[in-house]
Amino acid sequence: MTSASTARTSDRRKDLLAPGELAALGGLELLVHAVVEGFLTGLHRSPHRGFSAEFAELRGYRPGDDLRHIDWRMYARSDRFYVKQFEEETNLRAQILLDTSGSMGWSSKPSLLPTKLWYGRVLTGAIALLLLRQGDRAGLTLFDHEIRDWVPSRGGRRQWREIVRALHDLEASGSTDASGSLREVALRLHRRGLVILISDLLLDPEETLRALRYLRHRQHQVIVFHLMDPGERDLSGAGDVRFRDPETGEDVQVDVAEVRGKYREAVERAIEEWRRALRPGGIRYHVVDTSRPLGSVLRTLLGRQPGSGDRSRTS
Repeated sequence: MTSASTARTSDRRKDLLAPGELAALGGLELLVHAVVEGFLTGLHRSPHRGFSAEFAELRGYRPGDDLRHIDWRMYARSDRFYVKQFEEETNLRAQILLDTSGSMGWSSKPSLLPTKLWYGRVLTGAIALLLLRQGDRAGLTLFDHEIRDWVPSRGGRRQWREIVRALHDLEASGSTDASGSLREVALRLHRRGLVILISDLLLDPEETLRALRYLRHRQHQVIVFHLMDPGERDLSGAGDVRFRDPETGEDVQVDVAEVRGKYREAVERAIEEWRRALRPGGIRYHVVDTSRPLGSVLRTLLGRQPGSGDRSRTS
């Protein structure tokens, strides 16, 4: 990148940069801060999605208590003042699940386009930082065929440092099995909240769907970001090409021109199957092209919640 182009890039909002441009600017923490600052600069309404306060119990009135919380019905029955106490549920509790399996380490154009894992790391960091800045709680789960790291959902600056630590120098490895990790997350989360899955979804659909529905059964909001390298959606090139499964090491050689049409149909069919399976259960599903600026993905978090009638395209 020339000095002139570098200057032009530095003047632009970082959340609107192509991932290849963004990756050239620095390390993870710097990039996440730059993306979030750019995103907030262009934001015209709050993305806050908290839960309402929930009534917990009554206790006797004490001098200085807020009169607005007096239970007047109890006063009418007992001729004594009681104050309603509320469980602190005004802040959102979010757990972000990032797939770190071997397939996430792939890019169709390594010199121009970062890997799916790089994209997932920056997206995860940006979502966490946005949540923490607005006073919500954010946690992180890294997984392949099992949970590799777990940062419980908390708030504050120290939590941001914990999330950065977990994401720093992360490498893709291992096979993928999200179902067990999702179920374990559901068992560890004792209060309802938001669960965000960031993965290329190269895993067992039936088991994964069952686990995601279990999370919904436990009253969690669920969002799935399906990361796809543009080369996964549309085969490029010509002639005989050898493809290798990054998780199993298995090779297969194909004539690209011969299989391109059927491959594209199979990919679009798989995407539609995910969408049809998740949407009726109230799970938000978004296909994310890893060549897209991160700001456009963050804006999907401001979308309406499941069941609100949102029929906008997700890819």
